[in-house]
Amino acid sequence: MQNLGLFRYLQPSFFSGLLDDPLLFINVRPTGRGILIDCGQLHHLAKRVLRSIDAVFVSHAHMDHLMGFDHLLRHVLVAPRTIACYGPPGIAERIGHKLAGYDWNLTEDSWCTIAVYEVHPHRIEQFEFAGSRGFTAERTQTLPRSDRIIYRNRHLQVEAELCDHKIPVLIFRVTEAGSFLIDRQCLDAERLLPGPWLRELKKRFYDGFRDTGPIEVWRDTGGGYRTEKVEDAAALYRRICRVVAPASIGYLCDLGMTSANLERVCDLLQGVTLLVAECTFLAADRDKARNSAHLCTTDLNRISGQIKPDLLLPMHLSKAYIGAPQRLYAELELPPGTRLLQLPDYMTPRPLLPGDLPAPVCRR
Repeated sequence: MQNLGLFRYLQPSFFSGLLDDPLLFINVRPTGRGILIDCGQLHHLAKRVLRSIDAVFVSHAHMDHLMGFDHLLRHVLVAPRTIACYGPPGIAERIGHKLAGYDWNLTEDSWCTIAVYEVHPHRIEQFEFAGSRGFTAERTQTLPRSDRIIYRNRHLQVEAELCDHKIPVLIFRVTEAGSFLIDRQCLDAERLLPGPWLRELKKRFYDGFRDTGPIEVWRDTGGGYRTEKVEDAAALYRRICRVVAPASIGYLCDLGMTSANLERVCDLLQGVTLLVAECTFLAADRDKARNSAHLCTTDLNRISGQIKPDLLLPMHLSKAYIGAPQRLYAELELPPGTRLLQLPDYMTPRPLLPGDLPAPVCRR
């Protein structure tokens, strides 16, 4: 899944098979850093991948979505940096219990800090677990939440919405930052000529137009040009830019097929480039899906038909179908224009048996 050709900055890699615990890693190409969505089994990830993770987004604290947190911490705890962890209400308490299960009498001041952000409907509660304090909890601040954005850097933003899985569960949309694109027809309509000012405008675009000073442009005079100051560079860019919707990744896992959930899913994930979606049960087991607040194939067909993603990656199939997991794909009905991505049954290595071990060397 790494080379989809639809993303400028993001490189999504789903490190799980159809039946494994969910694990979506998104590499940010320009920085070589990454984010992780859900934290199931991840012992098969390379150490350099684990050490590149800046933020973890946990849909909910069921074991198959959080059990890998300990393994991640094992590889980053001595690094002098902060790792962000976002999750639904109560996630700080769950992380705190995990950390409290170990002895930290040998910690050092340079060890990492885990910053945990609980996403509530109208606020985000921040907690800090500093390695220098033995990873004990400290509540730091309450952040107002006026929109769905919970995380942002220069190359992406992450939006989240709370849904219901008999407990609060988060769904996510990861969107690439926009690219600097100029529409030549709009440039001509403004009687502007290309010049060094476009490099300055590009610099300001990627800097978020924090520099609010005037910009000196080249205005076409018919037989040449004259320089002219434009006071609002951001407004100028909006007039001459070529609008292209940035690529995005939608992630939904473990939620019931209710009208409220469906409305929130479609509102957040409409038109995503790649939809990574749970499909735990086949159509014949619809009642099991309802009882456990999961999705079945008919539910995913309905969701994908409304969202209309460019790519659909179904995952998290119940292990009840170990004998014939590929039946899932026969029941999926793709909307026009959507391509299906198929996973192998398993991505994790086969567990070792005693007979797989090399014989010990006996020396006299």
